[in-house]
Amino acid sequence: MLTLLLTGFVAQARAATPECFPEIVLPDNLFPTVRLETTMGDIVVELNRMQAPVTANNFLRYVLAKKYDNTIFHRVMPGFVVQGGGYTEALEEAELFTPIINESGNGLKNLPMTIAMARFDDPHSATNQFYFNLAANSSLDPNPKSWGYAVFGQVISGQEVVEAISAVETGYSENLDAPDVPLVPVRLLSATVLEEPH
Repeated sequence: MLTLLLTGFVAQARAATPECFPEIVLPDNLFPTVRLETTMGDIVVELNRMQAPVTANNFLRYVLAKKYDNTIFHRVMPGFVVQGGGYTEALEEAELFTPIINESGNGLKNLPMTIAMARFDDPHSATNQFYFNLAANSSLDPNPKSWGYAVFGQVISGQEVVEAISAVETGYSENLDAPDVPLVPVRLLSATVLEEPH
């Protein structure tokens, strides 16, 4: 299951050197909340910058740069994950920031309704794609022999929207050469930081 999370049709950024500490955004807000407005309803996530500072900061810079707006959830696997953030409805990929270091050993687990970063087999290859856990996916957590997938927050509102997305009909996409793609696109219309530092 570990190699399922970032699809092989993302070719960019594989060889780039990961950023240990990307430029900090919203530095005074340790637990920012982000609203993801989708075509099936709103999802609000709270990010944990105490335990996943690099990963949360990376997600925030995509949010603030509006790079998640008008993207789709391109992989839906009931009982496992809902994944998105990487493609437009036309299946075009936005410009990526440099990949980040893997923070999967931060103590946060891939539990139901957590948000984590997808990646390639290279543990330090996460860029813009993220996923929601639909179950306790312990296979995605690190172990003494392998890196895991870095959890960096949790869904605090709109859990029913995540569940609704997980129930949409999926199939094989020729364009993506991948299964588990929603037959009717589920769009992420906008991503907005709700609580900024005062």
